[in-house]
Amino acid sequence: MSIIIAKNVYKEYGNQIALKDFSISVRKGKIFSLLGPNGAGKTTFVKSLLHLVNIKSGSIELNGLKVNNPNSRIGVGYLPERFSFFPYYTVEGVLEFYGKIKNISKIQIGENIEKSLDLINISSLAKKKISTLSKGQKQRLGIACLIMGENQLYILDEPFSGLDPIGIKELKDLIIKLRNEEGKTVFINSHILSEVEKISDDVGFINKGVCLTSGEMKEIIGSSSLE
Repeated sequence: MSIIIAKNVYKEYGNQIALKDFSISVRKGKIFSLLGPNGAGKTTFVKSLLHLVNIKSGSIELNGLKVNNPNSRIGVGYLPERFSFFPYYTVEGVLEFYGKIKNISKIQIGENIEKSLDLINISSLAKKKISTLSKGQKQRLGIACLIMGENQLYILDEPFSGLDPIGIKELKDLIIKLRNEEGKTVFINSHILSEVEKISDDVGFINKGVCLTSGEMKEIIGSSSLE
């Protein structure tokens, strides 16, 4: 069963083609990575998937619904490439804000904040303001915000950007845990194959808005389909 289905998607910005005849399918309960260089169209696809931009032609379905239906995004968590928030908020305050948005009860919010901070290993930052955080710390906070609520699909845009080697390993472990222990689907945008090769079930390669190939990681990497 596929949780994301894109067929012949075409999107342009003025005279610049961002997606051209783009088609992929993402299996539920799997880790899918969309790989390509910067400017290849990865973020444009994610924005189209979340209906932040409109496509010119083709179709995209999320959770069995067309993406212009708001219900398609129920149970979907999204981490942009650069997580940001009001600089005067504390880390704890940001997580509380996200908890309220997700309609988590007041009693449960406190427990979820503690759990998220501990899981992402940023408990020591709880009282610090956003303005004092490094890029890597902000990225960790963004990930913590994602797991505050109950999501079935996590969309991560360049999630390893700004993280140190320990942070990268911890995030990979978390992604694997979300799939193996909780049956979640994870969609990752990345431009570095080595970051996602060992954790991804499936992969798609995009360049200049065109999907060059997609399928199971072990089959794609072992084939000559990219030559």
